Amino acid sequence: MHKLSESQAIDPVTLAVLKGRLEQIADEMDATLYRSAFNPIIAEAHDACHGLYDAQTGDTLIQGKSGLPVFVGAMSFAVRAAARIAAERGGMVDGDTWLFNDPYEGGTHANDFKLVRPFFRNGQLFCFLASAAHWHDVGGAVPGNYNPAATECWQEAVQIPPVRIVREGVLDQDVLAILRANTRLPDSLWGDLNGQLAALELGVKRLHGLLDEYTDEKVLLAMGELRKRALVLMRAHIADLPDGLYSFEDVLDNDGIKDDPLTIALDMTIQGDRMTLDFSRTSPQCAGPVNISRATAVAACYVALKHVFPDVPANAGVLDAVDFVMPDRLVITAERPRPVGGYTETILRMIDVIFSAVALADPNRAVAHAYGTINALSIAGYRTDAARKGQRWVMFSFFGGGHGGHSDGDGLSHSNAPISTATIPPLEILEAAYPVRFTQWSLRPDSGGDGKHRGGLGAVYEIELLEKSAEVFIFGERGKASPKGIAGGDNALPNIFSYQHKGKWNKPPMASKMLGIQLQKGESVRLETPGGGGWGRSIDRDFESRARDEALGYVTTSKVSSEKVKP
Repeated sequence: MHKLSESQAIDPVTLAVLKGRLEQIADEMDATLYRSAFNPIIAEAHDACHGLYDAQTGDTLIQGKSGLPVFVGAMSFAVRAAARIAAERGGMVDGDTWLFNDPYEGGTHANDFKLVRPFFRNGQLFCFLASAAHWHDVGGAVPGNYNPAATECWQEAVQIPPVRIVREGVLDQDVLAILRANTRLPDSLWGDLNGQLAALELGVKRLHGLLDEYTDEKVLLAMGELRKRALVLMRAHIADLPDGLYSFEDVLDNDGIKDDPLTIALDMTIQGDRMTLDFSRTSPQCAGPVNISRATAVAACYVALKHVFPDVPANAGVLDAVDFVMPDRLVITAERPRPVGGYTETILRMIDVIFSAVALADPNRAVAHAYGTINALSIAGYRTDAARKGQRWVMFSFFGGGHGGHSDGDGLSHSNAPISTATIPPLEILEAAYPVRFTQWSLRPDSGGDGKHRGGLGAVYEIELLEKSAEVFIFGERGKASPKGIAGGDNALPNIFSYQHKGKWNKPPMASKMLGIQLQKGESVRLETPGGGGWGRSIDRDFESRARDEALGYVTTSKVSSEKVKP
C-alpha cells in the first residue's frame, strides 16, 4: 500500500467527487450482478452487495447505495479470512479470486457466497474488491436452505472454506464441479457465480480508470479522509446523547427446536463521545438455527447505527467510536457447528433493541420496531407436465411488513426489512417462474401499532399451489412477541402463518417455524405479516390522521369520534 505524508490534504470538492466516483464503482458492480444473475433473489430482490476494502486491515472503505448494508458490514470479516488463508498458501496473487460461504468467518449464513479479489497496482496490493450474494440452493436438508429444524451447520448447506475459484485469471473447474454437485439447481448456481465474477471484473476495470485519472495517492487520501469524517460525525452524534446507561431487551419466539423464548439484551453506555454496546445478558447459543456469528452481530450493529445516524459516511469509521462487549458462545457469538441459517431473524432483533435503547436516551433519534422477520418461505417439488416432467423446482422468497413510526411521521407500510435495501420479489416474477398463484397480496388492516405516529401496515399473502404436490418450509419470527412501540407508542400485531391441509387451515406448533408441510394442488399457504410499532402516545395522534386512516382502510376500529383525539 502506498504511504501518504501527513501534510497531504484534499480539498472538499475533490473529496466529494471521489466519494461519488468510488460509490459509483460499487453501484455498477451491484447493477452488473442484478442484471446477469439467474436467481430471482439476486436479480429481483437484490440480495447482494459489493464494496472496496482496505488492503491491510480488510476494513470497509466504500459500499454501494443499492447493496445490502448487513453484507457490507460482515464482508470486512470475509476479506480478513480470505487474506489470512491466502497468506498460508503463498499470498494474494493478481488475477486470483477467493470464494467461500463460511458463516463463522465471513458472517451471515451459508447461502451467502463471498468472493474476494485482490486489486493490484504496479505490483502492489492496493485494496480488495468483494462481492456477496445469496445463492438459491446449496445443498442441505431443505430446498432453499432455511431449515428450521437444523441442529448443526451441515444440515443447512454445504460448507465451503476460502478456496481459489479463479487462479491467475483462469476459472478452477475442480472447485466449480464441487459447487455444482452440491446444489439442487446447478444452472442457477452457474449463472449467479458468473454474475459475481463479471461484477468484480468490471470493478477492477473501473478502479484502474479512476486511479489513472486521479492518481493512486489522491484516491487513497480520499478513502482515509472519508473514514476520518465518519468517525468525527459519529463522535459528535454520540456526544449529543445524554451520558448514562440505557438497557433494553426483547425475545425471539424460539429456536425451532425447543419452544422457549431467547433473549437479546443490550446495555448501552454513553460516556462523552464514546458508545459501548454490551450484549452480555443475551441468551447462550442454542440448538436451533437462530444463532449468529460474531461477525454477523457486529454487522447488525453497524446497520442499526447507520439508521440512527444516517448522515455518517458508510465505512468502517462508523464503528471506530463504538466498543463492543460480546462474550463467547452467546446466541449472537455462536461457534461452529451451531446452525446459523436463520441469521436474519436474530439480527433484526439486535437492531430492535439498539433502536429502543437509543430511544431511552433520545426518542427523537429512534424508530419504533419494524415487523422483525423476513418470513423465509420455501415451496419445492417436481414438475409433472410432459415438457418438464421430473424437473426440480424451488421457490424461495421473503416477504414484507410494516416499519415503525418515528418522530417525523408514520412508518412505511409493506416495506422490506431494515437490514437491507433489497426489494420484495414481484408476484408476477414468482408466478412466471414457479407453479404457484397469489390469490391475495394486500395490506393488513390494523396491523400497525397506534401512536402519535402510527406504525406501518404489514401485508397478507396467500399462495395457491398449481402443481400436483409440494413441500413447504417456513422460517419466521414475531409469532409470539410483537414489534414494540417506543416513546409511549403501541405494539404492532404479531406474525401469523397458516396452511391448508385436507380442507382445514392449520398453524405451526411453534407459531413461526415449521418444515415438512405437504401441499396438494389447490391448497394454499397464508402469511399475515406484522406491522411496525407506534411512536409516541396514541392520545396525541391528530384527528385528521385518524380520519384518513379510516377512509383508506388502514384502521377499521373508529377512534375519530373520541374526545381524546380531537384537535
